[in-house]
Amino acid sequence: MPIKTVLVAGGAGFLGSHLCSALLEDGCEVVCVDNLGSGRRRNLEEIDDHPNFRFLDADIREATDLPAVDEIYHLASRASPADFTEFPVRIALTNTEGTRHLLEHAVECDARFVYASTSEVYGDPEVHPQPESYNGNVNIRGERGCYDESKRFGETLTVAYERRYDLDVRTARIFNTYGPRMRPDDGRVIPTFLSQALRVEDLTIYGDGSQTRSFCYVDDMIRGLRSLMRTDGLQGEAINIGMENEVTIRTVAELIVDICDADSDFVYEPLPEDDPRKRRPDITKARHLLDWEPDVSLDVGLRRTLEHFRTHERQTLDDAPSPASDDV
Repeated sequence: MPIKTVLVAGGAGFLGSHLCSALLEDGCEVVCVDNLGSGRRRNLEEIDDHPNFRFLDADIREATDLPAVDEIYHLASRASPADFTEFPVRIALTNTEGTRHLLEHAVECDARFVYASTSEVYGDPEVHPQPESYNGNVNIRGERGCYDESKRFGETLTVAYERRYDLDVRTARIFNTYGPRMRPDDGRVIPTFLSQALRVEDLTIYGDGSQTRSFCYVDDMIRGLRSLMRTDGLQGEAINIGMENEVTIRTVAELIVDICDADSDFVYEPLPEDDPRKRRPDITKARHLLDWEPDVSLDVGLRRTLEHFRTHERQTLDDAPSPASDDV
């Protein structure tokens, strides 16, 4: 069987770098495209010298000369709520114009395409848990709209290219994911709680902490994305990939304080605009079509992430901001 060449847009980011490593282990040639806006070159240190790995410092929002490939994973986008107010235009264009550029390249190469969408397309859901058939409840003019709505439009573009060019596209609606290589200053809830606990600070909870999320460990997520790409007969499908076990933000804070053995308390701040009250995927389609479900428990995954923070993030821990927003 010939070796596949795979392009990973956003490959220096948290999810993208794990995906690049997994694809190399599978025997693929990997082209990582990233402008290092939120990704980090250090995430690729373990694979930089791999003979089948190539890094391109490029911005997908601009027309870029990309090599011919067999598969494309589009994971490029800032996803931290902390970035929604600082980089709204960049985020919106990455998920619209950037998506178009990658889809055009997929047409040229006749490449299979996986678009990394998000649970944010469901907004503050009125249906719970959220199946793929639910169209969502998104405030297109709110602070989260630059991300939520541009991801929704990215999905619309992939469907348009599938219908117009018979392009084999698949959409992963990614629910809250965590693990090693998240930045302590990322602004999402798990890295921020871990950073605060390791600095023996009080943990900042927005609202009363009763809002829920379903956290999926990164290894499980990468396995799901690879299965979505490799499973035949899924052209045009959108599939939720995430953990079904739903926990409150307060419970996550308590668990992190416990595993860090930190003498930290909790402080409460007002809930941000449009912050979802509940978030849990219906993964019936993933089970049936991908033969996939997550394996790693929250306790085990948090301990692995904590060990990474203690070992690899000492330089940035002291600089991480205190406030956290509920994860995306």
